[in-house]
Amino acid sequence: MILVRLVIQVAVWLAMTGALLLFPAGTLDWPAAWVFLAELGIAAVATGLWLARSDLALLKERMASPVQKEQKSWDRLLMGLVMLLWTGWYVLMGFDIRIHGTGQFPVWVQIIGALALPVSVLTVVLTFRENSYAAPVVKLQKERGQSVIDTGPYRVVRHPIYTGALVFFFTTPLLLGSWWGLALAPVIIAVLAIRAVMEERTLTAELPGYQEYATNVRYRLVPLLW
Repeated sequence: MILVRLVIQVAVWLAMTGALLLFPAGTLDWPAAWVFLAELGIAAVATGLWLARSDLALLKERMASPVQKEQKSWDRLLMGLVMLLWTGWYVLMGFDIRIHGTGQFPVWVQIIGALALPVSVLTVVLTFRENSYAAPVVKLQKERGQSVIDTGPYRVVRHPIYTGALVFFFTTPLLLGSWWGLALAPVIIAVLAIRAVMEERTLTAELPGYQEYATNVRYRLVPLLW
């Protein structure tokens, strides 16, 4: 049953993403968009199938609603803003292509964007492998015995999923060939950075050992920078 839900969710998500890009673009003749959707679909299905075998509890968490009863109220507001910006980001890139065409970036830049997307996915997968508590919302999972994770990518940065998101938001416009998308990416990342800080305050207050971990691992998203 969980696999059926996974396939349906991925299909609906891809259809919505494709619509948000292609309808504003006013054309289906946008090869980079189809490459992007194919990469997303393959990554989502492959990750879902792997989690179904290795960590079913985490898969259920990741497939749950982005709004949950146990979720912090501030997180609902920030996630709502992220989803709004994310949706607008796709639409904006579609309109950018409608107005300026698909040739804004050279092909080699788009290839870099295409190759960077699996890097962002791999960062998230490595995080999932280490952290079974990586829910999509900020909440303390006491019933599952949540504890501090300090292995794998968590040895380098405190929020490796956000690191993967940073790569995604800055390189997807390169693949799709949109200056407008590249311009909006820092705004989305800024909201995620605020969420990371707020999440850390919650973990410091409620999760034993997190303060010590944050002292030992200095950087939140980007090694040697922040």
